[in-house]
Amino acid sequence: MASMAANSSISPARPVLELSGPKLRIAFETLVNASEAVGGIEQFVAAVRLKSNVFQDLLGEGRADTVIRAEFEQLAQLMATVRRRLKRLVDHQGWPKVREAIAALIEDAADTANADKTMAAFVKTFPDVRENRFTRDLAAEILHNVMPEHYPLMQRWVWDTKTNSGVIREIWHGDDVDHMVIDIANGYETFLVLREELSQFLSDNGVFRDMIWHVDLLCAQIYGDYINAQGGAWLKTEFGSDSDPLEHTRRIIGLDRVAGKRPGKTGTIDGTAETILQTKLLS
Repeated sequence: MASMAANSSISPARPVLELSGPKLRIAFETLVNASEAVGGIEQFVAAVRLKSNVFQDLLGEGRADTVIRAEFEQLAQLMATVRRRLKRLVDHQGWPKVREAIAALIEDAADTANADKTMAAFVKTFPDVRENRFTRDLAAEILHNVMPEHYPLMQRWVWDTKTNSGVIREIWHGDDVDHMVIDIANGYETFLVLREELSQFLSDNGVFRDMIWHVDLLCAQIYGDYINAQGGAWLKTEFGSDSDPLEHTRRIIGLDRVAGKRPGKTGTIDGTAETILQTKLLS
């Protein structure tokens, strides 16, 4: 079947995603094949899982109330879409206010039925100006890494209705997707359905363990392929430009600050050269 629509037994209130099986297969094969040069996809899976563990160690179980700024700034290095903007927010708003908002976000996130309201409340904590639009991505990064089973990836690079762009568009089934407005909300249910669809695809293609992290990497590969196709022009400040097929994949998922063995590279994931939370991430 050309597309992978949500199961018809699902409540009509849930979004229906028309995803392209062939596009997904190309992205997955690229990810698996390119990963072989740096030790296999299992290396990437382990790194993403450990990154989440670091977030849980510092912010989980009420520890967000007392996390110090220096520790959180290290976490910020693992959040590619927010790390360049976060310092300005903290400088302007003060660390106590930002920490309080993070702690409230995590505390309220226990009830996923209110996920969209919880994220909106976090964003509204800060002035409604263009420079603070990234706070939605910040909330998404924190929730996914601290509570990965409950919260899938929900950043704007996964889906942004305002720009009609993201992972969903890149794997949408259609003949002229670039000129199509995809009428799908960017709420929690959309991202949850996307993870369910991608999990089913991966299961059909032989993945049975660490599904959450395989889905994350597949999403990063899909969007990394898009950035590569654009010549690295979009988000160039964050992601640069490189002929390495996994360069943008690592960067969008936040693994580029974990160094590795490849000669001349400081962005791979299998070594011990970087200092960003080195002990916990790379032990």
